[in-house]
Order: sequence, then structure tokens, then C-alpha cells
Amino acid sequence: MADPPVEGSISQDRGGFSTLYDFSTKREPQFPPVRDIYIKHVVCYYIVVTANNLKPDKARKPGVQTENNPGTRWCCSVSSVPLPEPERSISCIRAGIDHSGVSEGLSASSRAATCRRNMLRVRAAVSQVRRGFRMFPCAAVEVKNEPILGFMEGSAERKELLKALDSLKGRTEEIPCVVGDERVWTKDIRYQLSPFNHSHKVAKFCYADKELINKAILASVSARKEWDLKPVQDRAQILFKAADVISGPKRAEILAKTMIGQGKTVIQAEIDAAAELIDFFRFNAKHAIELEKQQPLNAEGSTNTMLYRGLEGFVAAVAPFNFTAIGGNLAGTPALMGNVVLWKPSDTAMSASYAVYNVLRDCGLPPNIIQFLPADGPVFGDTVTSSQHLAGINFTGSVPTFKRLWKQVAQNLDTYRTFPRLAGECGGKNFHFVHKSADIESVVKGTIRSAFEYGGQKCSACSRMYVPDSIWPQIKQQLLDIHRHITVGDPVEDFSTFFSAVIDDKSFARIKRWLDRTKSSPSLRVIAGGHCDDTKGYFVEPTIIETTDPQDAIMNEEIFGPVLSVYVYPENEYKEVLQLIDNTSPYALTGAVYAQDKKVVEEAAKALRNAAGNYYVNDKSTGSIVAQQPFGGARASGTNDKPGGRHYVLRWTSPQVVKETQVPLTDWRYPYMG
Repeated sequence: MADPPVEGSISQDRGGFSTLYDFSTKREPQFPPVRDIYIKHVVCYYIVVTANNLKPDKARKPGVQTENNPGTRWCCSVSSVPLPEPERSISCIRAGIDHSGVSEGLSASSRAATCRRNMLRVRAAVSQVRRGFRMFPCAAVEVKNEPILGFMEGSAERKELLKALDSLKGRTEEIPCVVGDERVWTKDIRYQLSPFNHSHKVAKFCYADKELINKAILASVSARKEWDLKPVQDRAQILFKAADVISGPKRAEILAKTMIGQGKTVIQAEIDAAAELIDFFRFNAKHAIELEKQQPLNAEGSTNTMLYRGLEGFVAAVAPFNFTAIGGNLAGTPALMGNVVLWKPSDTAMSASYAVYNVLRDCGLPPNIIQFLPADGPVFGDTVTSSQHLAGINFTGSVPTFKRLWKQVAQNLDTYRTFPRLAGECGGKNFHFVHKSADIESVVKGTIRSAFEYGGQKCSACSRMYVPDSIWPQIKQQLLDIHRHITVGDPVEDFSTFFSAVIDDKSFARIKRWLDRTKSSPSLRVIAGGHCDDTKGYFVEPTIIETTDPQDAIMNEEIFGPVLSVYVYPENEYKEVLQLIDNTSPYALTGAVYAQDKKVVEEAAKALRNAAGNYYVNDKSTGSIVAQQPFGGARASGTNDKPGGRHYVLRWTSPQVVKETQVPLTDWRYPYMG
């Protein structure tokens, strides 16, 4: 049977693959785009319309065709999961199967009979069984990036967000450890504080101890086999549904918790906890489904099959505070690929992380697949790395922490049943290189956004800038002009706030030490900002520092705050500066080159080939989008596994190749042996 193109739309109030098919008329159903997600070129096996036992919509009179009363509508959903029982489904009207019986005037029993005949035909056409495992044709699912909402005055999304923010004011959420379906409280109680108002305890939670972590490991390992044997389409359906829920009814809640708990402005919360998280779930689910199409060649007389199994053991997901989406991805993607996961959320992103976890559970994630385990970092690290069942670590955080985990894995290699996969993203010292041919306005505004959005607490934030002396006066003046208008404050009470407080007291103290050092250094000069105050929240002014020493520590060490260092170089020495950028910092995460001269752009690309995993030309160093700019860097920035790209899902599989021979071997000797 041919693989017909099928276009569908995603409903706003149903799970991942759902729409309405109108069987009350003889016209083919229309598929208006909703949520910018489409199903395209899907094999008929997966185009299954579940008709709710063929019960018509009682709000309309069956068979009556008028403008105001067009007749019965049969509410159906398109599913990517294996076929349900025939009596509960009918084949899709556009899947290349006879649908003559599905039209106006037929009784429900006639429709059901047609349904059974068609579903049996579908099963016969697509199901294959081979010696102990079952193969299914794969759907090719087309998804698009989630639109970023504007939250303009009077908009529906703004009203919903304000309502959610108001409901959280002064509230302390209680968050337990979750192992299976058991909510567990230990005696080690902690609190998440709001960064811009540290008198507000956003969440009360507890740390899992070693005993509880080991209990979670054993429970996860026990659940692994059944989960791994589920078709990837079943697992993907959970993420598709979770994405729809976050896109719709849970959007405002998760954004509000990200704003209050992590100090994000509305736009920074939107691009993180809504758009990026939704994109991670949808695109990874798409890539997981389509991965099964990547199969080896067959030879005459035999067939070869690649099975994409999960890892044998559990994956530890260690999440950062700065992106709600990253935590969801670190835990969600390994689970999607058939793994069981111990998710250690960040203490300072607890509320939003727990909301994401609950969405996954509500959307069908079984117990023990992802265990939600707030924990002390060293205790968690020591426990998971000493377990024989450790199969992988999915990490975002600091270089020292990742190195510690890596060393612990190395020391325990003889303990493990398999070599653990380690994936890590560890930050950067990201650069903006400016050539004399650059568009000055683009440089200035791009640098302001990259360096100061979310208080410089993005892994990709620009923290070092190289500017030619010929245009530095213009750039400096424009930077100072904008700097005077930047509002730092409470992102909940004042939507004009450009960025808010840094995440906690430790971060505040670290940044303050850098500012104090700057004020006492002869080679450094603060030209804007430089003040900080932790009376109510952990507030740091956006700070611009000019240095005469390109090798100063402030040009090569990560600060992770709203601090931009600028080195002004002689215009004719740009080639030497490109080499300087490449060799100054141990990191290699993101970087940007601003130049209109195409020759310089080419020279820079060669010189900085290894200086950044995400490299931008005439654009700022931040703002990677899932599926457009998969993210990650090498050197001290991490293992560069590029979450957001199609190959990331493969990282969490252990493929098995199965060869089946149809022609039996009849002689042990080779022909030339006579």
C-alpha cells in the first residue's frame, strides 16, 4: 500500500495527535492549522481514528443539513500509537482505504462494521512479526516551533499569566520526593526563595538521602524492561500530549512559577518554560519516531533490522536553575528513548520543575520511569556513581561538578554492568568579536541583550567583547545611552523590567567579588554599573568593564552574572585578536562575529572554528532555538551532544542489530575447498 500524504491538525484541547473529522457530509474533512503542528506523510497504520464508540454529538440533529445545524459530527482523534481494537476505531478517510461506508445516512452499526473491515485490512497490510519481536512502519511527523506569545496589554495570555502570578503571591508550595507513586518526606527540609524577594519562600522541599536514592534506583531498574519494550510511538505520545498541555492549560502556571522562583521576566520565562520546553518535547518525540526509519541494508536472502533499545540501567539527570526547559529535557529525552531516570532538579528551580514533572505524569508517564529526587549534590553524585546500575549521566551545570562526577565514574568502572554514557553542558566565556565593518546599531543592541538578559545567567550570554579602536567611541556611547534605560527590579510587579535579581546569595557573593576585584585592579575600569544590593533581593546592576589586559582573568573565567568586559584593540590587528579569542578561555560554547566584510567573515570562521559550538554571524551569542540551532560546545563547555538536534535522541539508545536469514546454510565448506 502506498504511503499517502496525510495532513492533519492538532486540537487545542486534546492530546498530541488529535482533530475532528466530519462524517456528516460527503465533503472531505478540512484540516485548519492549529498550534502550528502538522502530521504529514504518515503511514496508514498510525492514522487511526478513535471514534468514542461512534457516539454522535447530541447537540446536533443527525442527518439535518442546514447552515445552523449541519448534522452529526463524529468526534475522533488521530493516534500514533499501535492499533486499538477494531470495534473502537475506523480507518482514516484519507489513508488510502475504502471509506464508502463512512458517509451520511449510515447507522452506527453500519459504520462499526465498515470500521472492523477496514481495520482488519490495515492490520494485514502493515503488521510484521519476526522471531520474538514485532516491527511497525514508522510515521514521519512534521512539527513546527512553538510560537512565542506577546503578552501585550489586554491580551488573553497576559490575563491568564497575571491570574496565575496572583495565585502564587505569598504562597509556599510543598514539594516531596517522588519514588514511583509514593510521595516521600525526609527530615532534611529546604526552601526555594524568590531571587527578587528572598523573604518569600516559594517552595518547601526535602532532600532525598542515600537510602531513598538507592530505593529509587531499584524501583526504576525493575520498571525498565517493560518501559523499554513499549513501542517508541507510545512513549512519544506522552511527550506530544505534555507539550500540548504546556502549550495550553498549564502554560500560565509554569511561566508564573518560573518567573517567581527563578527571577525571570515574562519574555524570558516564555521563551524558556513554554516555547523551548514544548519544542524539546515535540521535536524529540518526532526524532525518536523517525529514528526507526534508519535501518541497515538488506542482502538477498536475509533481512537486517536495527532496534533502538534504551540503556541497560538508569540515567541520572542533573539539572540547572537557569532553564526550566533544560530540566525537562535532561529527564524527558532519556525516558522517551526507553530509559528510566533519576531526576535531580535544581534547588532554585524546584517549583517549576515539579510542575513539569506533574504534567508528564498526568499525561501518562508511568510510575518509576522518572523519579523526582531533590537532593544534596555530593550525596546524589556519590550514590548514583556507586551503583552498578548506572547507565548514563545527563548533566547541565558547572565544570567542577561535572569533572567530579566524571572522576567518580572512572573510579567505579569495575562496578558497572555497562560503560555509562556521560553528556554534559558546562557553560562558557562567550565572545562578541566586532570588526570595523560591523553594523554598529546591531552590535550594540545585540550585545545589550546577550550580556544582560536574565542577568547574564544564560550559558550562552556574552561576557567578553572585542572592539576596534576606530569605532569604540560610537559603540561605547550607544551602550551607555541604553544602559541608563535598563530597568532592574521585580518582574512580577513591573513588566517593564529588563532583568531581575540573580538567582541566590551564593551567586550574588561571587559576582560581588568580581566587582570588588575590578575596582582595585589597575587594568580594569568600570564604565557603567558596578553596584549591587541584597537587602530585599539579590540585585546586581548591569556592569560594563573596560580592560587594557586581554589576558586578565575577567576575560577568560565564567562570571555568570550581568557583567560585560570589553577589550579595545588596534583596528589593523583583528587577525591577532581572532587568535587571542580562540586561545584566551578554556570554554568553547557560543560566540558571535559582527562584520559586513565577507572576507573577514570567512577569516573569522576559520580562525574560530573550534572556539564555539554555536557560532553566530551578525547576530548575538544567545537565543538558540530547538531544531534550528541545536545547542552545545566542546572544550570545557561540555561534550557537545547538541540537545535540540535530531541526533540527540540517539545518545540515549543502545542499538541492537538483528539479522534474519531466509536461506538455510547447507554446507559448512566453502566452494573453493572442493
